[in-house]
Amino acid sequence: MILDKIDIVENISDEDFKQNYYLKNKPLVIKNLSHSWPAYSKWNWDYLKEMAGKEKVGIYNNIKSDAYTPINKADDYTTFGEYIDMVRNGPAEWRIFLFNVFSKAPELKKDFTWPENLMHGFVKSMPMLFVGGEGAITHMHFDIDLSHILHTQFVGRKRILLFPNEQQHLLYRKPFEVLSMVDFSHYYDSSTSKIDIGKFPAVEQARGYDFVLEHDDTLFMPGGYWHHMEYLDSGFAMSLRALNTSFSGKMQGVWNLVGMRNIDTLMKKTMPIKWYNWKQKRLLEYANEAMKAS
Repeated sequence: MILDKIDIVENISDEDFKQNYYLKNKPLVIKNLSHSWPAYSKWNWDYLKEMAGKEKVGIYNNIKSDAYTPINKADDYTTFGEYIDMVRNGPAEWRIFLFNVFSKAPELKKDFTWPENLMHGFVKSMPMLFVGGEGAITHMHFDIDLSHILHTQFVGRKRILLFPNEQQHLLYRKPFEVLSMVDFSHYYDSSTSKIDIGKFPAVEQARGYDFVLEHDDTLFMPGGYWHHMEYLDSGFAMSLRALNTSFSGKMQGVWNLVGMRNIDTLMKKTMPIKWYNWKQKRLLEYANEAMKAS
């Protein structure tokens, strides 16, 4: 992999952000975006447990999906409070994915402001909480609706690997899915990395970013960016989503949600092995073509 350093700023003007990052689909880490929010000083494990500890949540382990697994299917269920007790002291390789805690505790929405000076189109009904124990892994994927994301880390640190969407075939994207076939676990440590370069040689030509998102950092992740995240500490973050502004991006997002996902789920239920084998064949063909073109 060819990995660059991501741009990091303490603060940024609206025009600088728009011209040099938003319009160019270039990721950025902003250090101080959340510092004016009440959440900056209020949000911790005890506060979240008090606000929504009794809510039932789906939790996810580190095992990559197989031929039978529908997209985003939880591996187990528990209450949010029990989950917090399990992960807060780590290590506990479980994470919560797309938890709309704000629908359960709407008063939490008073603890932050929507940064509409940076971009428009925020989906205000769906701010999302992402929580993970030390060692939890979010495997390489891109968000299915192609929204732009502002992802603020409130507790703990995550190591993140990012790639533009056009790198999809070098990353061995599974057809009809938003997931990579490659296991990028511990990609930064040659002694424990699970990347099989012999099986997936195109990965070496993929160009992206590698960095650690620190406590209170905010990542701007443009729509469609591939991302792999590993929790270095138990922690949680909030994502604010803004709809893709381009017509093609909106249409592709609708197709992904309404068409692609339903076709994949149906095929996994009716002919999982044949469907899986076809995907493997096609993604290898796409990767070989991408290597020749790069």
